[in-house]
Amino acid sequence: MRIPNIPPEKILNSFRSQYSYLKKFGLKIDGLGYLMGENVISISHPLIFDMRKLPKEFKGIVIRSGIHDIELYDEFKISNNQKEYIWAYQRFELFVDKHVDEIRIKLENPELTRSEMLDAICFGNFAEHKWRCIEGETTGRIPKWEKS
Repeated sequence: MRIPNIPPEKILNSFRSQYSYLKKFGLKIDGLGYLMGENVISISHPLIFDMRKLPKEFKGIVIRSGIHDIELYDEFKISNNQKEYIWAYQRFELFVDKHVDEIRIKLENPELTRSEMLDAICFGNFAEHKWRCIEGETTGRIPKWEKS
C-alpha cells in the first residue's frame, strides 16, 4: 500500500490525536514501522480491548496490533506452538464465556453481549477470524484445535 502524499510523521500524529482517548483502556501507540513491504502504524493493547474502535488502516497506512499483556490468561497459554494455535477462535469463545463480567467492566460497557465481546477482543471481527482459523486448519497453516 502506498502512503498518501503526507509525511508519515504527520499521519502518526493525526492518529495519536484521534485515538488518544483509548489510552485509558491500555492502548499504546508504538510508532511507525515497516512490515512485509508496507508501512504500518504499530500499536499494542491488553487482551481485553475493544478493537472495533480502531480502523484497519489510517490515511492509507495499515494498523498492526499486538497484545502487550505479560501474563496471558489460562485460555491462551500454550505449551507447544507447533501443535497449538494461541489465537484459535475456540480459545476466544472459552475466554469470553469464563470472563464475561471482567470484560464488561474493563470495556466499561455492562450491556455487552457475548457476540459483541467476541468481536471486541478478537481483532474486531470474530466471524472473520473464525473463518480464517477454519481455513488455516484445513490447509495446514495452523494446527487443528484440540481442547486439552
